[in-house]
Amino acid sequence: MIKSYKSEFLGFIASLQEDICSTLEKEDGAAQFLIDEWNREGGGGGSTRILEGGAIFEKAGVNTSAVFGELPASLQKQLKVDQSRFFACGLSLVIHPNNPFIPTVHANYRYFELYDEQEQIVDQWFGGGSDLTPYYLFEEDVLHFHNHLKEACDNHHAGLYEKYKKACDEYFYNAHRNEARGVGGLFFDYLRPTEKFDETFWFQFVVDMGQSFLPSYMPIVARRRLHTFDTQHKQWQEIRRGRYVEFNLIHDKGTLFGLRSKGRIESILMSLPSTVRWTYNHHPEEGSEEEKLIRVLKEPREWA
Repeated sequence: MIKSYKSEFLGFIASLQEDICSTLEKEDGAAQFLIDEWNREGGGGGSTRILEGGAIFEKAGVNTSAVFGELPASLQKQLKVDQSRFFACGLSLVIHPNNPFIPTVHANYRYFELYDEQEQIVDQWFGGGSDLTPYYLFEEDVLHFHNHLKEACDNHHAGLYEKYKKACDEYFYNAHRNEARGVGGLFFDYLRPTEKFDETFWFQFVVDMGQSFLPSYMPIVARRRLHTFDTQHKQWQEIRRGRYVEFNLIHDKGTLFGLRSKGRIESILMSLPSTVRWTYNHHPEEGSEEEKLIRVLKEPREWA
């Protein structure tokens, strides 16, 4: 019999949501999260928490959800499963700072169960990750982010960081632009029990990845929050945010899953920034700080 981690994972994401939101409110000092509890018609619901118009953060969303019901046939095909009864829960966050020298960050941690007609678990898996999207490249910030994630991975098993860093580089890639969305991080999905790593291993691995989020990102915010910027810097930030939007609406599996499973639109699209622009055929000046970022996005680097 497969052990369910439903209650444990729900407790983990509820606690993590509280920790992240309270930390962001304290760092911002001017804005608080709006809490919007919602129910899903097909089964389940969630808690959407949104901070907007802050001193440090232009928009931050830290959402939890726990939904269940019947998978549409299209999603059964996408997930390559025969069963339709499911339960899914997770935490998803995106933070868009005001200051162009502070990077945007995204993270999510999730758990999925599938059931037979007798409501017995027949399959389960964990997933998640976190990734960094800077607008201006500070190598020490990227090194901090990646090295913190690598240390957390190495505490569980050598080689996990390298595997999931590569998966992140491959996943968060705007193929139609031939460039990465950002400077990567970790991406892991369909973490199922094996002879080598049982479900307890994967549960604790995802929990530790979630607990590593704040120390991987908040020191970067503290380092860059007082960096001065002008209109040109903001325009570049908004152009790059356009690339972020393109990825989320065209490629992101979580967004597409939410839309196809008739999820809550406001919560699904909370990842989109408040201000964004598309400037026709824009190319940064050769040798500029903006062009320096583009060069890095064209080919993944080893940061840790």
